[in-house]
Amino acid sequence: MIFEEYVNILGQKGELITVKKEISKEFEIAGFLKAVEPKPVLFENVSESEFRVAGNLLCTKGQIADYFGIKTEEIIPTLANAIENRSSPEVIDNAPCQEVVEDIVDLNKLPIMIHNEVDGGPYISSGVVVASDPDFGQNLDFHRAMQIEKDKMVARVVKGRDFAKFLEKNGEVDVAFCIGNTPEVLIAAATSVETGINELEIANALKPIRVTKATTVDLMIPADAEFVLEGRIYLEERHAEGPFIDLTETVDVIREEPIFEVKKITHRKNAIWQGLLPGRSEHKVLMGMPREPTVFRKIKERGIDILDVNITPGGSSWLHVAVKVRKKHEDDGLKALEAAFAGHRSAKHVWVYDDDIDIYDPEQREWAMATRFQADVDLLIKDREPGSSLDPSAEPGTKLTTKVGFDCTKVLDESGKGKSFDKAAFPEVDPDKFMG
Repeated sequence: MIFEEYVNILGQKGELITVKKEISKEFEIAGFLKAVEPKPVLFENVSESEFRVAGNLLCTKGQIADYFGIKTEEIIPTLANAIENRSSPEVIDNAPCQEVVEDIVDLNKLPIMIHNEVDGGPYISSGVVVASDPDFGQNLDFHRAMQIEKDKMVARVVKGRDFAKFLEKNGEVDVAFCIGNTPEVLIAAATSVETGINELEIANALKPIRVTKATTVDLMIPADAEFVLEGRIYLEERHAEGPFIDLTETVDVIREEPIFEVKKITHRKNAIWQGLLPGRSEHKVLMGMPREPTVFRKIKERGIDILDVNITPGGSSWLHVAVKVRKKHEDDGLKALEAAFAGHRSAKHVWVYDDDIDIYDPEQREWAMATRFQADVDLLIKDREPGSSLDPSAEPGTKLTTKVGFDCTKVLDESGKGKSFDKAAFPEVDPDKFMG
């Protein structure tokens, strides 16, 4: 499926807002998306560009589950299965993403958005970046990129990630920024897997995709992407990047980052640009949700009966993790906390709950902490260690932070505890039987 088909399906189902009036890529599209979030939107008349823009497509787990035809609670096992059982995509020529090959690179023709008044410039925020290394093969990742010239951008490269390692090792790396991808590609690009795993094979295991060879760089790219920006990123050629709104909805600092020289732009004939609001729901879901299977797997490896993981929106879908287990041993809660931190090293606070708690309901989670947690026995405090660069309270540069886990599970042996740990149930009555 191509991105445009997905947008059209949302329209046919009555789930899409279509904006026909002229709107600007500078602030106005972002403001509209924010105002109607999480409703998907298609902008048909962008004042600065001939191309349409779509956004708010994957703001909730429910939207992602609907795309794959599964229930929300089936997302983690579905993604975990795709990671374990990867498969090679079909390779094609004459790919949709190359229907038009621009003779002259001019980024100004694209609806690259300015999202916020603090932005350092127009930003690509939804770009899936394909790169390669002679020893490890291909890698997919997300990198924001700020336009600085008609043919140049500056890319935010986070140290420690595979692409950063490729760049430090080789000095310069060929890349393809792919914009306008369907959920299987977006989710695969956001997964956290071992270096050397080609995330396009994860995408194909989620839903069959097609790939093609890029026109100017030796990379296999999603054949059905709407736009592809081919070029090279140079480690030693740098430019100020930022400010920009982070996942935490705070303003990131200005850094000197590597320059991305765009050498070729290809796109579909009727291409739709994919807008993604930084720091908002779609950004959070695509960042946090693909990390949940990793946490799930780490806890399961410890022999714990884990049921679900929720990297919560209130924790910027990155810093806070809620875990549901079916407790069988008294120390299962604390073991699950340790495993969760190992599964998501950016996590700052982790909570573990019993199977009777809805970990998507903040009120139920708070109730469990209020009634089942005792700090002197159920609190896990980890020594200061590197956390997330997205946490504004972490130590600058080192990312050092104190991580804390909360075991909010009830004790297995309630004898001698006095009151029960369970909520009392009320009778279930149909009010309509007694009305009218």
